[in-house]
Amino acid sequence: MAATEHTPHDVAAAAETRWAWIVGGITVFLVAMMAYMSLHWAAMPPVRMETIDPATLHIAGEFVETNLGSVAEPDGSVTVRVLANQYSFTPQCIVVPANTPLHFRATAADVVHGFSVSHSNVNMMLIPGYISNFRARFDAPGEHVMPCHEFCGNGHAAMWAHVQVIPRDEFMQRAQAQPGRRLSCVQ
Repeated sequence: MAATEHTPHDVAAAAETRWAWIVGGITVFLVAMMAYMSLHWAAMPPVRMETIDPATLHIAGEFVETNLGSVAEPDGSVTVRVLANQYSFTPQCIVVPANTPLHFRATAADVVHGFSVSHSNVNMMLIPGYISNFRARFDAPGEHVMPCHEFCGNGHAAMWAHVQVIPRDEFMQRAQAQPGRRLSCVQ
């Protein structure tokens, strides 16, 4: 053999060494990125964090029972306010328009809850003392289920609500017919 020829063992060892350095470099980069982001988030809490007193939220303010449900906003969007309690959502059935920007605002009164709306990207975690926000849009009318997806106690399996998506014109007619009232499936 000539001095410049490499054995298959030497070629394989060089390739494995090269890949070990590449994987090691990626691992170091990802760990450094996680450390930086952890320190950054600890030093800079989210500025959009909204808090609320869960002991008094049913007495006054945004989450009193008469303020829950869907309401048309002046800019054409719809705000949906939801309150989670063991073992129900209020309102139990939410009506929203299709093809309209929706702003979900929700909180929990007692323990950690969460919900997702079937066949959509709506997925929220509700923590007592904090207001959760989510923006969404439903493309077509239809019925959707909204189960609690965070275990909240013995009655968790029965904690469901419904979302009814109706045509935008029908929603706006109902909203104009009942100014100041929040819309829900049962009027």
